[in-house]
Amino acid sequence: MTLLNSPAPVPADPRPGRGRARALAGISLGYFMVLLDMTVLSVAEPDLASSLGTSMAGLQWATTGYTVAFAALLLSAGAAADRFGAERLFRAGIAVFTLASALSALAPGLWALVLLRAISGVAAAACVPASMAMIAQLYPEPAARARAVSAWAAISGAAVAAGPIAGGALVGAAGWRSVFLVNVPIGLVVLALTLGRAVACPRGDRRIDWPAQLAAAAVLALFTDTLITAGSQAWVHAAWSSVGLGASALAFWGLERRSQAPVLNRALLRSGRVRAGLLAAAGVNFALTGGLFVLPLLLQQERHLDPLQTGLAFLPLTVPFAANPPFTGKIVARVGPRRPILAGLALLAAGGAVLAGAVFAGGSYLWLAVGLLMTGFGVSYALPALVAAMVSAAPAGTAGAVGGLLNAVRQVGATLGVAVMGAAVAAGTGWALLLSAGVCAVAWFVFALVRGEETTG
Repeated sequence: MTLLNSPAPVPADPRPGRGRARALAGISLGYFMVLLDMTVLSVAEPDLASSLGTSMAGLQWATTGYTVAFAALLLSAGAAADRFGAERLFRAGIAVFTLASALSALAPGLWALVLLRAISGVAAAACVPASMAMIAQLYPEPAARARAVSAWAAISGAAVAAGPIAGGALVGAAGWRSVFLVNVPIGLVVLALTLGRAVACPRGDRRIDWPAQLAAAAVLALFTDTLITAGSQAWVHAAWSSVGLGASALAFWGLERRSQAPVLNRALLRSGRVRAGLLAAAGVNFALTGGLFVLPLLLQQERHLDPLQTGLAFLPLTVPFAANPPFTGKIVARVGPRRPILAGLALLAAGGAVLAGAVFAGGSYLWLAVGLLMTGFGVSYALPALVAAMVSAAPAGTAGAVGGLLNAVRQVGATLGVAVMGAAVAAGTGWALLLSAGVCAVAWFVFALVRGEETTG
């Protein structure tokens, strides 16, 4: 019997499976676009420098304008996704990202491009933690969520595979501006796919401490800037950035102690499993992004490959990102995330060692391909399992914040990888790659020490 004052039932979606699948495709394609923008520009740099008449420092700003804004706002965007509704923030981020990409293709000069790249980074930060919260809402069942996360990782991982090759082809055909125009149709498709009730997320009642959020953003931005400027030996700039970093860190610590709505979920961070997972995520991105930074220098400067040939040479690394995550999802659904994470970290450590050995011995490309393949499978095992573990560990209503924390830590690991491995290149590319292997070995050891009940949902 229905009570008189009961709310009217919401009509069921007659095709819930298709609605969820379409929404997941849109969410994954949105992340694909964000990741594509991080890799596709690298092969366009010589053409961009020639067109705009800029220096190496200008090229660095064109790249880091995006990554600094992206890293700095991930935590705040995660909290905003939980507070205002993940799908609203996701769609707004995609719309702004699409518009900024179109305007970047029309940029009249370097600093206009840097500004637009920073705006794209802000929009990207809105999309990533919101996408994780949307997946958690769409797939509440742990096993189905693990498979969905793996599909998301496979589609988005294809961006890493496509970036260098697509960038080389686009630049060769139509110049550097074309690498931004390609985002416009992708963004419109994402907006179309994520319309509808299937993707709707509830608004939360969680308060947001905006001063603490801004202090956290300042810490991440200044930390990134300090690493980048120190890596380029701009010591005065790095010194001022480090002073600002110390001041903002103190401000953040003071605000967090008094906050009724802290930026970092203290209960979550008290879990040794979560802390080990965050360290593992930082290690994965250290190896991946650092390797993508130093290996093109080896292939282009020492082995004299052009940009398109370099992109093709990376296929053993990048193809597993798209091919392997569905298999990882089945493993996670069956046995939980721990074993795939450990397997991924072990493969990353071994792959880095093989790459270093190939460089030290002056080996053929075949040995480099073996190391790249091991690294690619390592990433494709570890990252989907880490995402599934962190989303499952998130308390109710905090999936966006946890997604923001995970991706902020990953971005810090990526920044460290570029700065530290880039500096180590002065001693030799082999030493930089061996350092990457050591970082992943340490992350494996720390994660292996964490015991307790398996986190599967």
